Amino acid sequence: MILYFSGTGNSRWAAHRLAESLEEQLICIPDVKDGDGRFALSEGERLGFVIPVHGWRPPLLVRRFLSRCQFAAPTPPYTYVVFTAGDNIGQAAGLLDKDLQGCGLKLDAAFSLIMPESYVGLPLMDVDTKERESQKKQQAAKDLEAFTDDIRHCRRGISKVTKGPLPWLLSGPVGGFFTRFLVSDKPFRVVSDRCVQCGVCAAVCPVHDIDGGKGKMPVWRHNGECLSCFSCYHHCPHHAIEYGCRTRNKGQYYYR
Repeated sequence: MILYFSGTGNSRWAAHRLAESLEEQLICIPDVKDGDGRFALSEGERLGFVIPVHGWRPPLLVRRFLSRCQFAAPTPPYTYVVFTAGDNIGQAAGLLDKDLQGCGLKLDAAFSLIMPESYVGLPLMDVDTKERESQKKQQAAKDLEAFTDDIRHCRRGISKVTKGPLPWLLSGPVGGFFTRFLVSDKPFRVVSDRCVQCGVCAAVCPVHDIDGGKGKMPVWRHNGECLSCFSCYHHCPHHAIEYGCRTRNKGQYYYR
């Protein structure tokens, strides 16, 4: 069983490729409704998570999901995570391991895939050049193939992750600031003369935080569910969505 979440498509690509190689069931975490957080695994079945990092931490959606999950298995399953990130993941694997312990699980292996950058919510942060994007995708495909072999053979005690400099700082104080102050839909706005009311932004929002659709100008609900994953921004075909003044003249990216 592989559980995944993706905003701009990097983790979705990795999850689908992994599931195809391992011939395993694939479940999209945002599609799991409240009250459906019980999962039964068969003897010897692996349990995988394929998710991005948000502020050098597991996404809030995933952490909330795990807080209401129960996993039943005859014996503890081989449990692993594949993180996707633009550069590094800090101590995200350790934080996920703690969340899994609340479900009676233990993280046996952790991997990180360096994928094209999608976070554009801070100054000096932008998408990669097309050349760099292509290079990252090619290397990620090679890395994922190697990771798949480790997972297929249930190799334990593996940590093939790029933590980056001062990971405790990135996932600790910096990640806390990110979660508290930058995970919000309040800065998002629509440039009305560019918006064609196509409904794409509302359709791709993983937490349904946008009141919109065909023929409607999008309006964010401000209900505390936004992940600042920028899926709405990146998928807008006319670049009509901005994040305050921070995305002015910045690029767009989602996995094609």
